[in-house]
Amino acid sequence: MSYTLNRKINIKRDAEEDRHSQQQIDKWIFYILMVVVILVPLLIGGHVSEVISPLIEDAGQLESGKKIDIFTFYKFIALVILTATAVGLFMYKLFFLNYSIPKRPVLWFFAIFLIAIVVSTMFSPNKTIALYGQYNRSDGGFSYICYVLLMFVAMHIKYPRKVVEFVLFGFYPLVIVNFIITTMNFTGHDALNYGPVNKALTFFASEIVFDEGSNLIGTLNHWNYMSGMFALVTVMYLSWIIIDTNKLRKIFNFFIVLLSVSTMLMATSTSGFLTLICMTPFILWLAIKSVNKKMAFISIVFFCAFTAGILHVLSLHNSKVWDESVGFLISDNPYIDGQQVTSVNNQKWKPQLFLETKAFAADSAFSLPNLPDPGVGPGSGRLFVWENTIKLTLERPLFGYGLDTLMYNFPQRHIDLRANLETGSVIIDKPHNVYIGVLYGTGFIGFIGFIGIVIFSLITSLRVIIQYKANTGIIVTLSIAWLAYLFQSLFNDTLPGTAAPLWIIAGILLGLSYVDEEVFLRKKVVNKLNQAN
Repeated sequence: MSYTLNRKINIKRDAEEDRHSQQQIDKWIFYILMVVVILVPLLIGGHVSEVISPLIEDAGQLESGKKIDIFTFYKFIALVILTATAVGLFMYKLFFLNYSIPKRPVLWFFAIFLIAIVVSTMFSPNKTIALYGQYNRSDGGFSYICYVLLMFVAMHIKYPRKVVEFVLFGFYPLVIVNFIITTMNFTGHDALNYGPVNKALTFFASEIVFDEGSNLIGTLNHWNYMSGMFALVTVMYLSWIIIDTNKLRKIFNFFIVLLSVSTMLMATSTSGFLTLICMTPFILWLAIKSVNKKMAFISIVFFCAFTAGILHVLSLHNSKVWDESVGFLISDNPYIDGQQVTSVNNQKWKPQLFLETKAFAADSAFSLPNLPDPGVGPGSGRLFVWENTIKLTLERPLFGYGLDTLMYNFPQRHIDLRANLETGSVIIDKPHNVYIGVLYGTGFIGFIGFIGIVIFSLITSLRVIIQYKANTGIIVTLSIAWLAYLFQSLFNDTLPGTAAPLWIIAGILLGLSYVDEEVFLRKKVVNKLNQAN
């Protein structure tokens, strides 16, 4: 008997067994995606980092030393671990279970964006920051790679029949927990004042001692993020109420909507209110297309009535609630009781006598520069930040400066800073615009990849909404949520706690849409064959 050393062995694979194994892997990937949606936005805890900052000037945010963060470190760690696990399972399905990735044009934009993130990080003047992000934001290249990979994986798995319901249920903990924390903060009973909460937040960093003025606003970093996120959640659940036929679930979700809109208003940031207003036409469209139009419009009227009542109660407690919501449209605030309010915005109309003083040295006279008066520029100073960020980008147009590095490259002592942001001592650490942030961080090449993903997902979302029919399911709620995220990204930035769940939603939305397209095309082919026969 003889043997050959080199033999080509063709092993016939069992297609049915591979398909079953793929379904099992998809199930585990879906569980991981749900953990990201539920857990990552809620994770908070004290962490101390040793930050080595470039020596720019004597400013607290730009100094090296130990820095404390309670909002993003554990979110970032969980995001990386969960993303690596999901991608690992997907790679196993791809290489060992005979799965093939469908060829779709949007995948080119995924590749361009990912490559641009890597290259921009490699050539960034601040490589470590570009990779990990600021210690209190964790919004660098690592996080963006996670967002993109999670969306990509979410596009390429098969889901259970009630996947959209599971995703919507997954936001319940976020709403309830943040409503409680925000209400405590708003009413002067901040959660940090309670021993158990304080101990829980410092469990892994016992050396942290919170100052007397410290407060816990929620599980997200800043009021802007709280406002934008809960406006998004509000319209998502409101759209579900409008199209849902389960009466008991409608009632419970109405309660969740009221908690969400209350949290948005207590965040006292205009971004959420503006998002809510601009998403209203889509909500009305769903009401028109719903099975029970009468009940849909009654739900909207009830929502508006309850929201008006909540706005009234909250504004009585803090008039800024009105200023940062309806005050965007109506300048007069009825909750100030007619008091004369003097703000730095009005100072620019006063004569500035001292700024005209002249000084003389030797025989030559010189004039001190006329500093602009303190004030707030368009968009709460955002237009000023955007303009100067774009100017920076034009100096490194190809691959940008690296994500989340704006603080070290922005002209922090620009002469017009106090005219747009009230004071010259503020430090600009983010662009307040996801699109400009990506353009600055990854350059025009990365921006092409990013905007390609946005356009494909935007078209899909609009198509799902426009073509909505009563029997098409509730995938339209994901379209509403993603549109709201894309809109509020015009004046907010990303964070692991806000971006990761929404990029997963976009991936699920695209994945389900592609499945629907394939089913439609199959039916079309079958009908043609039947007609031919």
